[in-house]
Amino acid sequence: MKTVGVYEARTHFSGLLDEVHAGETVVITRHGKPVAQLTRVRSSDSELLQRAKEWFAYRDREGITLGDLTIRELIDDGRRY
Repeated sequence: MKTVGVYEARTHFSGLLDEVHAGETVVITRHGKPVAQLTRVRSSDSELLQRAKEWFAYRDREGITLGDLTIRELIDDGRRY
């Protein structure tokens, strides 16, 4: 974990983002006290949404049901709202 002051963070922000992208965690301090932390985003919402869509599509193709409802019926019911 790397620690930098506010001034250094402002002047070298682009470089700090490169380090965070590489997996480093950066703590930003003001007068020696931590005030913020830069960390890499684990996974985006769009990636999670895509995986959920693939899961439902697979379950729909396989004819898997939830109780007496098929995945297709649940999806179609959700589109009404």
